[in-house]
Amino acid sequence: MIQLENLVKRFGPVLAVDRLSCTIEAGSVVGLVGPNGAGKTTTIRMLTGYLPPTAGRAVVAGFDVMDQSRQMRRRIGYMPETTPLYPEMRVHEYLDFRGRLYRLPRRQRRERMAFVIDRCGLVPVQRRVISALSRGNRQRVGLASALLHKPQVLVLDEPTAGLDPNQILEVRHLIEELRGRQTVLISSHILPEIERTVDRVMVIGHGRLLADDTVAGLRAKVDAAEEVVLEVGTEPAALKRLLERLDEVAGVEVHSRDGWAQAVVRAGNGVDPRPALASAIASSGWTLREMRSRHATLEEVFRRITVQAPGIGGQEEGKGEQKGR
Repeated sequence: MIQLENLVKRFGPVLAVDRLSCTIEAGSVVGLVGPNGAGKTTTIRMLTGYLPPTAGRAVVAGFDVMDQSRQMRRRIGYMPETTPLYPEMRVHEYLDFRGRLYRLPRRQRRERMAFVIDRCGLVPVQRRVISALSRGNRQRVGLASALLHKPQVLVLDEPTAGLDPNQILEVRHLIEELRGRQTVLISSHILPEIERTVDRVMVIGHGRLLADDTVAGLRAKVDAAEEVVLEVGTEPAALKRLLERLDEVAGVEVHSRDGWAQAVVRAGNGVDPRPALASAIASSGWTLREMRSRHATLEEVFRRITVQAPGIGGQEEGKGEQKGR
């Protein structure tokens, strides 16, 4: 449904996107993440037709974004990070205006307006002037307008920026409803939200594709071993000495909290260390208050991938296209 083939974008001497290639299947929900200045927004603007690529090709819903731009735009919904709205319009007037631009018949336009107003939580504010809305509600108006014409492909750049936790949950539920029906590409800095929402994650840096897999697959690729968190009734130094002697332990960090020794144990050789840990602690006569497994979060995986890539990081996003957003 989305195909990028050796996509390149230059701004003078600056290479913002460097031969980016990927395929996003129909009906999937994919996250696009990367450090500031990695080329995320530039990539999105090219595949939505807002920026021409310097080289390469982007195809969305079967249409080339440059050669068949009009056909492509009818099938894509795009919500940029800063949603462009007409502040003097009321919410329902703006959505009706957008529906007319999409040339939706009057009956269909009214049906779709009612749907997106309800699903995006805009019922209480639909008669308000947009300039009087909070940032969160403006974000929801942008999302509603992107969904209005029932696009085959939905591209969302920071869709939960400015939303409170309840509103973020509503957006997550909405995206879950779209799974399998529409192709959704989400660019966001809120990695825990990406982790909960998407089927697959694409990590880019300096315009290059660094990784493309499920969250579980990314963990495996960066050797993000399972960790075990312990809470034991003893001195931290004594617990650390005990754990470091075990063959099943590849690494351990211990600190004190409220009179208990807390440890994070990294397993060695791909084995489950919990039986050995429990046995060793019981043999020492200590109280084991907690033992639980912990997988690396997407934030930790993201950091490992981007730190390992040479020259990644340190740029500030929002300084203009020359920074390679």
